[in-house]
Amino acid sequence: MTASDSETAWVQGARAASADDFSQLVRLNQQALRAFLRRLTGNHAEADDLAQEAFVFAWEKIHRFDATRPFRPWLFGIAWRKYRERRRGWRRLLLRESGWAESQATVTEADPGLKLDLAAACARLPAEQRAALLLCLGCDFSHGEAAEALSLPLGTVKSHIARGRRQLAAFLGETP
Repeated sequence: MTASDSETAWVQGARAASADDFSQLVRLNQQALRAFLRRLTGNHAEADDLAQEAFVFAWEKIHRFDATRPFRPWLFGIAWRKYRERRRGWRRLLLRESGWAESQATVTEADPGLKLDLAAACARLPAEQRAALLLCLGCDFSHGEAAEALSLPLGTVKSHIARGRRQLAAFLGETP
């Protein structure tokens, strides 16, 4: 039995309400999912919270999952949407309870003589570009799997990756 066959069996078991089978899916995917979210958020605690939310949501909605499709892009798509929901909620809170919009005008420029590390450069990318890059380069997703996880057209994911690579190279002072 291959890993793919095992995953298919675990998905079928989870769809039949087997907590043991779902726990195998969690075990198989949790490290990669948390790594993706940690790179996306830059915060370990937030990433772990988001991963937990994604797994809980996946367990609650596993009956909706199309078992003919791969599980990993579906799960990472849930995590991506949870990240976006939290980000939107955080922005609304900042706008409502502080002068956040006004403080954006006082952003200072970084010293151009300092080299940026990859994490800082990645954090400067737009969220969708960062997510596409992290899935394809950091989690070994195919462009198609990333497109499915992010609910974006394949061409958009390819564009995000190309632009993101160019921007990372520029942020890091490399010639593209």
